[in-house]
Amino acid sequence: MKDMENLMLFLSNFVKRETTLRSIGVAFVVTPILIFINQHEMIIGLQFTSVFFFKSLLTFLVPYSVSAYSSARAYSE
Repeated sequence: MKDMENLMLFLSNFVKRETTLRSIGVAFVVTPILIFINQHEMIIGLQFTSVFFFKSLLTFLVPYSVSAYSSARAYSE
């Protein structure tokens, strides 16, 4: 039962407004750097395909998820 309470607390902290805003801010700073590192050939070659935009969206989710997870863990303790 305690595990379920901890999970519910974590999930409520994960979707908290402060967590979401902080995570979006982190992702907006980190994502362009990661996109340039991983997709620089496509950027330099101006090859902005649907694959490029899909990979960019997935790249945004990485720092967002890490930031939201760490914030939710910090709030939960």
